[in-house]
Parts: sequence; structure tokens; C-alpha cells
Amino acid sequence: MEQSEQKAQKSKEQKHAEEAPASQKQQQQLEGYLAEIVEIAPVRTGIYGEIKQIMCKILEGPDKGRVIKRNVVGFVTVGDMIRLPDTSREARAIKAR
Repeated sequence: MEQSEQKAQKSKEQKHAEEAPASQKQQQQLEGYLAEIVEIAPVRTGIYGEIKQIMCKILEGPDKGRVIKRNVVGFVTVGDMIRLPDTSREARAIKAR
């Protein structure tokens, strides 16, 4: 009986050890600061017009509450949550030539 209990304990420990790297991978994917999209500018840029300029409110980190301008690629709407790698950079205004 003791050997079967030891095997069961070892298998539980192995499962726990296998789950740990998965949680670390998830943590790596969630790095950055959470921000909410407040406004989307009607101006688009990029070679094909795929880049939108948005105003987003920072919800986490040292700049919490600050509203910054960023460029994003893809489909976004007002109220979406995005994760920014840093909050110190701010996009410049798009100028027409």
C-alpha cells in the first residue's frame, strides 16, 4: 500500500511541476499595463491605412489615470481593453502632407 501511495504522490508532484511552466508562460503573455480605449481618431495612417490613432486611459501602473495617444493595428472599438508594453511613449499627431 505504501508504494502505491508514494507513486500517487510522485505523479501529483509531476503534474504540479508540469503546470508551473504553463502558468509562467501565461504570466509572460500578460506583461505590460492595462489600458482602456477612450477615443479613436478618424485619421488613419500606414501604407494601406491600417494604423489607427487612439486615445487610451492607463488603468494600471505608475501612470494610472493618464490618457495617452497610441497607434494600433487591427480592429478596435471604444471601450476595448488593451495591454501596453510601456506607458512612457506617446504617438505624435498624424500630419497630412
